[in-house]
Amino acid sequence: MESSSLRTPWHVWFIGGLTLVWNSFGALDYLMTQTQNASYMSNFTQEQLEFFYGFPWWVTAAWAVAVWGSVAGSLALLFRRAIAVSLFAASLLAMIVTTFHNYVLEDATAIMGGMGPVIFSLVIFLVAVGLFLYARRMRAVGVLT
Repeated sequence: MESSSLRTPWHVWFIGGLTLVWNSFGALDYLMTQTQNASYMSNFTQEQLEFFYGFPWWVTAAWAVAVWGSVAGSLALLFRRAIAVSLFAASLLAMIVTTFHNYVLEDATAIMGGMGPVIFSLVIFLVAVGLFLYARRMRAVGVLT
């Protein structure tokens, strides 16, 4: 049977839709930070603002790839496109770069005020790994073409 004639499993719609919403929050955070939206950024301390606004260009670029790659990956998943695997992989690799900067080259734990942001970063990372593995599995069984 050709993969184009396969019925799309319900979980593809569920995971694709749910993660599109999830990843859209990351996109909103990126946009609000990059545009230095006063209302959004008023929730942060001066030290945190300096941290965000002081990212080197390569960190900002990696953050953009992480965010927009995951949004595009969720859309590709909903459109049943195999490129979702590559998009989620690129997003995951870019996330590793930003995490290295934030927690190894800088002290984001202290700047952001404790373990809460670290735990949230871990959750984001686990979701990203899960999305990559899920998309790879859906490609392998012929759901993504």
